[in-house]
Amino acid sequence: MGKKRKQKLADDISALTKKQKKHLKEFGEQHPFYDEVSKKVEKTQFVELPEHSEDESSSISESESEPETVNMYHKLLATLKSVSDEEADDDDDEEEDEEEEEGGRIEEDVEGNDGAESEEENQNSEVESDGEDEFVEDDNAEENDQGTESLEKGDEKATDPGDPAQEGEEFTDVKNELKFSLEGNYIEDEDHKNESVFPPKTASEDPFIKHVYREMEEDEVEQITSNKTSVSLKWPVLGQLNFSSKFEKAQPPKSEKETDLKKLHLQKPLDITWPEVNSTFNLSQGDQNFTSLQKELFTIMNSYKDLFYPSRTATVQGEEIRHVYCLHALNHALKANAQVLNNNSRLRDGNTHVDDDDFRDQGLTRPKVLIVVPFRESALRVVQILISLMEVVGRKVDVSNKKRFKDEFGSAPEDRPPNLKRPEDYEAVFAGNIDDHFRIGVAILQKSMRLYSPFYSSDIIIASPLGLRTVIGSEGEKKRDFDFLSSIEVLVIDQVDIYLMQNWEHMLHLMNHLNLQPTESHGVDFSRVRMWNLNNWAKYYRQTLLFSALQEPQINSIFNKHCFNYSGQVAVRNMPVIGSISQVVVQLPHVFQRLEANSLLSVIDARFQFFTDKILPQYRDAIMSHTLIYIPSYFDYVRLRNYFKKEELSFMHICEYTDRSGISRSRQFFMRGEKRFLLVTERFHFYKRYTLKGIRNLIFYELPTYPHFYSEVCNMMKSWKQGEEATLTCTVLYSKYDAQRLAAVVGAERTAQMLQSKKNVHLFVTGESN
Repeated sequence: MGKKRKQKLADDISALTKKQKKHLKEFGEQHPFYDEVSKKVEKTQFVELPEHSEDESSSISESESEPETVNMYHKLLATLKSVSDEEADDDDDEEEDEEEEEGGRIEEDVEGNDGAESEEENQNSEVESDGEDEFVEDDNAEENDQGTESLEKGDEKATDPGDPAQEGEEFTDVKNELKFSLEGNYIEDEDHKNESVFPPKTASEDPFIKHVYREMEEDEVEQITSNKTSVSLKWPVLGQLNFSSKFEKAQPPKSEKETDLKKLHLQKPLDITWPEVNSTFNLSQGDQNFTSLQKELFTIMNSYKDLFYPSRTATVQGEEIRHVYCLHALNHALKANAQVLNNNSRLRDGNTHVDDDDFRDQGLTRPKVLIVVPFRESALRVVQILISLMEVVGRKVDVSNKKRFKDEFGSAPEDRPPNLKRPEDYEAVFAGNIDDHFRIGVAILQKSMRLYSPFYSSDIIIASPLGLRTVIGSEGEKKRDFDFLSSIEVLVIDQVDIYLMQNWEHMLHLMNHLNLQPTESHGVDFSRVRMWNLNNWAKYYRQTLLFSALQEPQINSIFNKHCFNYSGQVAVRNMPVIGSISQVVVQLPHVFQRLEANSLLSVIDARFQFFTDKILPQYRDAIMSHTLIYIPSYFDYVRLRNYFKKEELSFMHICEYTDRSGISRSRQFFMRGEKRFLLVTERFHFYKRYTLKGIRNLIFYELPTYPHFYSEVCNMMKSWKQGEEATLTCTVLYSKYDAQRLAAVVGAERTAQMLQSKKNVHLFVTGESN
């Protein structure tokens, strides 16, 4: 009988397909689809549960002591392991081969597209890295990555927007969750106890206490929506400042001469670590803590006023600014957490003599600082600075999941593209990992830091506009979440100008979802929530810090229409005295032609009509070949491309989506003169910075977004044949709505003359003799 049963089992296994055998091996039973369904109706069994837990434990122990009956599927599984292990391994190998082939196809596509960006329908880019970024790992890296391992094992899962790689599935690391929980922790270190002023109603010179714990009245909130009052100031380094406020009690910032970190109200350990972290820069004379620029910027930041700084360069100055806003963001997060932990200790001690309002120390959700940066490399540097600011000499900060962060946000030397000659600002912007789809939560608690914390357990969120957009979603989508943005108190948007080259709609979408009332409670203790959060006044307390390389109407609209800080707004308004046209070294006549438009919306059609009726006919002659048309807007580029096709003109076109072979073909045809026109988008120039040879005639369909692009494109004519410079021409179209871009190219004084003049045509001549 035993032999017949074994034979029957072997026959059953041989009849199974590879897929069925694999399922049987993994799960110990066949797929329920193949089960035979009995038509016999079985009686329902009633089981009486024991009343006491002791009975339950005894019954469990008795059941565990009983011999386990062997299931027929387990017998099949045992036979399967001995009979068909090789077949199952072959099946696994086939799946791995398919994944490798698919991965190879993806890599080929990436190489064919010459490093296309992950931004949705936005950009292609050629990237250069000027070196590896140092990222020091501690000896406990493996311990810090236990959370990642639990994510891979799938022990405990909960929906959270903090991890895009897991499609919304985020692990709950119980150990770190308890360690970094604000509700269940207290300040046990005597050095940190009582260092935060409480109760909040007590008079304090700390700007954090002054700003966050000021209770506004309804009539004051209504006053904020009224007309603005503005004051002009001039500071030694920042230059011309414009302070505006809708709240009559708001005072303009004062140039702070104080350099003592303790008097600047820095939370421990920042007063100790900041001088060392910031020592890499050339500090101002008589000040061992800040550069001249950092000192004035931090004065405004520390007063909790909104700030718009439009002169951020991508080189050394960019790092100075990054350091100082990281100091302010971390200082704010540490102070806010210290208040909560202090109050936790007081509640634990049973102090009942304090008014209940004094315990209102948090928002509706925990995230209080949002830092928006364009690339993973920028996020990497921000986290590096935050870690450095937390590390005191002789004590390493405990950072969870550091190794995972380094792997996902760092860049390897072999990923570096070949060394090509590019401008310095290009190398600074596109250094390192330039993936633009990311988001990461950071939780901070006394002497520890946790990376990849769920958003609702994070103090600081670092993300790109695209990374946040995929979480926020659009109206009508089932899976969307923006409650974690409800209590943002400090918003830092760095390198805003780059978002103009990505997708500006993501930026607007983010601003529209800030400081809204959450749809769920998310476990908040409402007795600890500040009244202005409950009143939906969070946007009036939020501080916004904007850093850009230029002034643009879109960026100005963010600052003017989405910033409601009751403390007021400070904008740096330095007019360019000398424009980028002075950097053109080619002997070239520049003809600026003004077009008329009645409104901002009508400029688009007016420019197209002006170009096709008055400009293009002048270049139809054969003598005006080798004409490059520079087009900032992609929509204008598509419109012109379709028009040129309709008119059957001899032209080639290059945009940010053109592959490498298409770019090479267009450049060759244009340089040889086989095609008379070449249409080029500004985003292509931003992401590639190729030198286009063969330009004799240049048309700026609209003034460039970046002023130095004007001189760069004009200087490309220098690479053309010697002795033919006299035939070179440059034509620029502009309107009265292009005042800021025009001032950046020709200077503020000339711009005023050109806009007020009755003449529509203005001529400038550049050359080596100037």
